[in-house]
Parts: sequence; structure tokens; C-alpha cells
Amino acid sequence: MREIATGLTKDTTLCISLSGRPGNTGTRFHNWLYDALGLDFVYKAFTTTDIAAAIAGVRGLGIRGCAVSMPWKSDVIALVDELDASARAIDSVNTIVNTDGRLVAHNTDYVAVASLLASHRVPADRAAAVLGSGGMAKATVAALRDAGFGDVTVVARNEASGAALAQRYGCAWAPELGDVRPATLVNCTPVGMAGGPEASDLPVPVDAVAAADVVFDMVPMPARTPLIEAADARGKTIITGAEVMSLQALEQFVLYTGVRPDPALVAEATAFSRLS
Repeated sequence: MREIATGLTKDTTLCISLSGRPGNTGTRFHNWLYDALGLDFVYKAFTTTDIAAAIAGVRGLGIRGCAVSMPWKSDVIALVDELDASARAIDSVNTIVNTDGRLVAHNTDYVAVASLLASHRVPADRAAAVLGSGGMAKATVAALRDAGFGDVTVVARNEASGAALAQRYGCAWAPELGDVRPATLVNCTPVGMAGGPEASDLPVPVDAVAAADVVFDMVPMPARTPLIEAADARGKTIITGAEVMSLQALEQFVLYTGVRPDPALVAEATAFSRLS
């Protein structure tokens, strides 16, 4: 009887993602690289109604890696054995690595933001404003602080979360941008996200874009958000959410596999992951 070759065996290493709204971007990125590099890994996206049981399954089933998205980035802290410095810096987790049953939590969003601030040479001696107070805003504010930015304002309508984030990292808080015109403007809100109710909107007035030197938009889809288009048209240094998504996924890949792919392969994987 002829053996059926499926490509998956009992020795195939499983990595997963846990998200309230699973998508295909990470799945396509990781699996494309596994295939290109000949790695016996497979990646699958899941959701759950019981995060504690899901993380117990990661440990008990020997699942090598687990990406964690909202709403569980804080909840999983109590379920792991150790926090890496990247997760400890912001008390937020987006990646869990399982080594022989020991779960270590990381935050590759923080790593990606810190790396992009450095690679784009964003000057730390100028004022910066971060729009939003969610998980990505927390990673951004922490990365700005650790990069030496001394004048940072958290702009968030939610006073409870915005003021708490600002206080934690020694920043100012404001409910609106108002007359502030920072040199570095970072959008961590969903304004401009494809498919959202504000997909065609700017999160700030046009004159705030014109006054900035650097515009950093965390919205991952599309890569060319209205904010990025407006900033690019005015000759600003731009950093896109697509760059963040690719870099944080790459760092997850390295943590899971121990392999750092060639940049050309990463670019191909990123392009493939964004196909509809």
C-alpha cells in the first residue's frame, strides 16, 4: 500500500496564535518561512473561551510557541513561569516560548518598536506624542522612554487608562492633542485601519502632520494609511504599522526556531502574508 505523504508527522513542531479575532497574516508569514527554510514546523491560529486552559494546553502538549493577542496580553502573565525583560518592561505579553514545559513570556511588539526607533534614527531630544492608551501604546511609550525620550505626551480620551499609562512612564497626559505639535507623532489608535469605521480618516489635524518630523502609524493594514499618505506627501520620515507587524513576527519566528532568516526571505514572507 502506497504511503501518503502529508508533510506533517509526529515530530512536526507546532506553533500557534491565540486571538479574540484570529486572522491569516501570522499564519501565512510563519508557514511561508518554515517551508522556504525546510523547517519541520507548522503554525495555526486559534481563539478560545478559556485562556487558562489554552495556556495549560500549550504547556501540556509541548506546543513550542504561542502568539498572544488582545484581550489576553495581561491575563497570561499569571499563567507563565517567567517574564523576559521585553514583557516585564510593560507588563504585557504577545509571545510565549515553551522549552520542555517551561513557559517564558516576551513582548516582540516592544522589541519591534524599539528597533524601528533606532533604525530610523528618530531623535530622542524632541517632543513626542503617542495617540492611544492600549497595549501597543504601552509598548510604544516604554520603548520611547528606554530610548531616552524625555518629552512624551500620551493623548487618550480615556482618562483612566491614559493618565495611568502616562504616570507609569513619567509622561504627560492629555485628552486631546489640542495645540501640541510634536516632532514625533505616533498613532496607536485604530483610526485609518482597513475595514474599520474610520478607515479613511486622519487621527490628528493635517497641520499636526505638517508640523511633525517623524510620523509613526501602528495601524498594520493597509500599509499606506491616510496618516502615512499625508506624512509622505509632506516629506516626513514615515514608519508604518506594516514594518512593526513584520518585525515583531520575525522576532517571534526567531524565538520559536532559533533561526534568523535572510532579510530578502522576510520581505517575501511579509508580502505573502498580506495577500488577501
